[in-house]
Amino acid sequence: MRPTEGKPMSLRIGVVGGGQLARMMIAPASELGVEIRVLAEQTGMSAELAASAVGDYHDVETVLEFARDVDVVTFDHEHVPQSVLHALVDAGVAVHPGPDALQFAQDKLVMRARLAELGMPQPEWAAVTNAVELQEFLDANGGRAVVKTPRGGYDGKGVRVVSAATEAEDWFTALAEDARGGALLAEELVDFSRELAQQVARRPSGEMRVYPVVQTVQQDGVCAEVIAPAPGANERLLEAAAQLGVEIAAGLGVTGMLAVELFETADERILVNELAMRPHNSGHWSQDGAVTSQFEQHVRSVLDLPLGDTSPREEWSVMVNILGGPKSGGLEDRFAQVMTAHPDAKIHTYGKAPRPGRKVGHVNVAGSDIDDAVYTARAAASLFTD
Repeated sequence: MRPTEGKPMSLRIGVVGGGQLARMMIAPASELGVEIRVLAEQTGMSAELAASAVGDYHDVETVLEFARDVDVVTFDHEHVPQSVLHALVDAGVAVHPGPDALQFAQDKLVMRARLAELGMPQPEWAAVTNAVELQEFLDANGGRAVVKTPRGGYDGKGVRVVSAATEAEDWFTALAEDARGGALLAEELVDFSRELAQQVARRPSGEMRVYPVVQTVQQDGVCAEVIAPAPGANERLLEAAAQLGVEIAAGLGVTGMLAVELFETADERILVNELAMRPHNSGHWSQDGAVTSQFEQHVRSVLDLPLGDTSPREEWSVMVNILGGPKSGGLEDRFAQVMTAHPDAKIHTYGKAPRPGRKVGHVNVAGSDIDDAVYTARAAASLFTD
């Protein structure tokens, strides 16, 4: 980083990916005096306020040029190819999380194998390369299973519940046509009582901070609501979830924010479902409900600055996603109505055009009464949709 004449030196973060997570890093970075630059995939994306470049994150030269004048590179998503990540490291760029950690968020089979090595509790799973192997897994696990494509899936995409191997036949055909081999991930269909998420922040120097475990509610494979902390979570559950998060963050070498999605079973076990190495939907409540939001914490983490307090500001915080938005007009057309009806609701929108099922924003409400917070957050979010 070179000084600019007449301007003081500043810390600079480069974020690859121009989605809403990058957008929500802008404000806390600016408040710290950190310059944030974004490599957006195209013009007009959520983080266009900080989009200093537009280009293909698959292209090594594009990403290297973007990274030339920043102190650290981080990410809005986990899809940057390993070849690009290693090219950054080879060029001397600080990359957080690094390629060795990101591989476990990029490939679910690699993740499952590594978590097994670390002794983490997981559903029964197997790599299946054909219909015969999948049927064998089904027969051994109650006749139903979850099948996932190892790479690229999110928000319910690349995930199927099947009761016969033929229901994944098109995916096996795609594997065969790819000519590189490979496998699908088959997982036990867990009989869970609810879904949880544990967030951990970890600096390159090793310091870690945990957030309280939260309860998440999914709708059509997409996170719809989050309650922080998870209602009814006893001390044993809080400690177990936090310990899992810490051990996974350390064991995988994660730097930045880590979200560990969990199943809680009827017999009070917790099993690891998915991982995300970035700010995550399950942590949006922290923008208004925690002393340090996950977005500020990610900025601190990747710059290797001391981490902030993760304590809740209120007894309860509730986040409800705005999914789809109004059938006509923009979200801003509803601001006056929502703000008048629910002045205690905090509204966060992503600069996205409404579209059925699309995450276009969220509402946070914090307070001492969980029922009031849930009601208000749901009511405020519902006014943005038709």
